[in-house]
Amino acid sequence: MDRLTTRLLPEDPVQVFRLQTFRAARPDVIIGPLGFETWQARIPEPNGETVTSRHTLKELLDRLDQLTSGPAVDLPRTVRHHIPPVVPRV
Repeated sequence: MDRLTTRLLPEDPVQVFRLQTFRAARPDVIIGPLGFETWQARIPEPNGETVTSRHTLKELLDRLDQLTSGPAVDLPRTVRHHIPPVVPRV
């Protein structure tokens, strides 16, 4: 994990773990802080790319799970236990 990520997310180790896991499974997807307390990801596509931004890393990783057909890997049970359920936005 890079120092920037550690500095930005010291209070949320679950999301840091999710970010590391996603990056390991999908090194082609570029994820980083955008500024103004937002996060952005660029997903390469055969005919271009998909770019998505969210206010929190958790929201971005949840969206990436949707766009890339699910979690990159199954989280360990102890980590999964601490992740609150995702409530769809209306």
